[in-house]
Amino acid sequence: MQSPWKVLLAAPLLLLPFHTVASPARGDQPSTRPSNGHTCVEKLFLKSTCYLVVRMFGPDIIKLLSADMKADVVCHTLQFCGQDPGQAFCHLYPLPKETWKSTLEKARQMVKKSPTLKYSRSGSDICSLPFLAKICEKIKSALENSVPFRDVDSDKYSVSPTLRGYHWRGRDCNDSDKKAYPGRRPDNWDVHQDSNCNGIWGVDPKDGIPYEKKFCEGSEPRGIILLGDSAGAHFHIPPEWITASQMSLKSFVDLPSALTDELNWPQLSGATGFLNSTSGIKENSIYLHLRKRNRCNHRDYQNLAKNGASSQNLERFIQSLSRNPQLDHPAIVIYAMIGNDVCNGKIDPVPKMTTPEQFYSKVMETLKYLNSHLPNGSHVILYGLPDGTFLWDHLHNRYHPLGQLNEDVTYEQFYTFLSCLQVSSCHGWMSSNKTLRTLTSERAEQLSNILKKIAISKKFTNFDLLYVDFDFQGVVKKWQNRGGQPWQLIEPVDGFHPNEVALLLLADDLWDKMQLQWPQVLGKENPFNPQIEQVFGDQGGH
Repeated sequence: MQSPWKVLLAAPLLLLPFHTVASPARGDQPSTRPSNGHTCVEKLFLKSTCYLVVRMFGPDIIKLLSADMKADVVCHTLQFCGQDPGQAFCHLYPLPKETWKSTLEKARQMVKKSPTLKYSRSGSDICSLPFLAKICEKIKSALENSVPFRDVDSDKYSVSPTLRGYHWRGRDCNDSDKKAYPGRRPDNWDVHQDSNCNGIWGVDPKDGIPYEKKFCEGSEPRGIILLGDSAGAHFHIPPEWITASQMSLKSFVDLPSALTDELNWPQLSGATGFLNSTSGIKENSIYLHLRKRNRCNHRDYQNLAKNGASSQNLERFIQSLSRNPQLDHPAIVIYAMIGNDVCNGKIDPVPKMTTPEQFYSKVMETLKYLNSHLPNGSHVILYGLPDGTFLWDHLHNRYHPLGQLNEDVTYEQFYTFLSCLQVSSCHGWMSSNKTLRTLTSERAEQLSNILKKIAISKKFTNFDLLYVDFDFQGVVKKWQNRGGQPWQLIEPVDGFHPNEVALLLLADDLWDKMQLQWPQVLGKENPFNPQIEQVFGDQGGH
């Protein structure tokens, strides 16, 4: 039943031989602006994807909707939605007036000879085509291992934005030299070239002193690294993508970039975002705070967050971390697995939750790995898990974007629909069952207590260990003091993830805490920041 989606997701691959990644999203400002050719290819990228979707599904969708079939009927008829034997019928909208069985049979007769269903039953996969198999495999490998698709010198940094490129970690300044990458200690004070990609290199003609030595020596440069899940990656589906009344030609301008970033927006995240906030609030990411404090930190960020990541599967991609204990600057590592150890979509989610014993074991494995890969003087911050009961408390009786026009779908109905399909992001918290919500929060608190104990009792040679609570209630109060409402801090489409505003408010709280309680984590304020800006401007951008 999922094979039609393989065609949709693989459609952009048809263009990748000519354009390996999407052009920068709005506001990206690399040193070289994308050419008109890139813009044309991006338009072709989107046009081809839309054309394929419309050609494959459009006629059947139009035929069914013209016959007054409900969206649920269309979903089941075209096999986007499934119903296993014995499973309850899952529907989002009110049921049709006729019996469900007769309505579905009537709809299936209407599209009986549809090539869409023929393709669905065949189980075909566009990646099985010989000329696409190799590039499909390379993209799959890049995404699974959280490394850039385009990385000529294999140093884990890229000159392209998406497919795990510089949206996720600092842009490479020389993709033909494996020894040049963000975060390294300068090679010979970068007299002849920029070896650490912070845009500071060369020699001051007035006194013959290398700029890197003059401006950065003793300033305690450091980078920021996030180990996280989809919240840390900033998973986001714009409401205008699914709400007809909000759609326009501009609605999908960022679609190519979002698809090749796995529907994440790390360039706007709370930990490593480097673009100005689209929400208009004044708060910045941790990375931008660090850069403002010391411009020698320019481009030294790594967002190693991944959709579905948890303490139990981090080992699958933690090797994508790029830090050399001998050659690189120290780093601030934020460990923020805040959801998937307690969240799953099972009907009974409790047995699938990570136990405290399992959690302790995997967190310790991660910390031992970090100790062997981080430079001495680094810092690791363990982020506690949230109390996710605020999701139900603040959203359940509000209308979801899919139901706002006709006021026929609330978040309670949306959560129930996802749980019925067993695809809920977090059935434990996105449930009308108060007992289940309480049990999920209790397990989250148990796991947070494990992190607290580890931070207090364990010592490592290359970093110190700190703990912070996930204080969402504090963020809510701050937002309410500005006249906002709690529900405005949650992603409206998925009804689960903290949105951009929430992520930046959380980042600002963490920054304030570090300034007040752990100033040693941040390094010194660089008194040469004005001179760096005067000589090097934006230091090559991001």
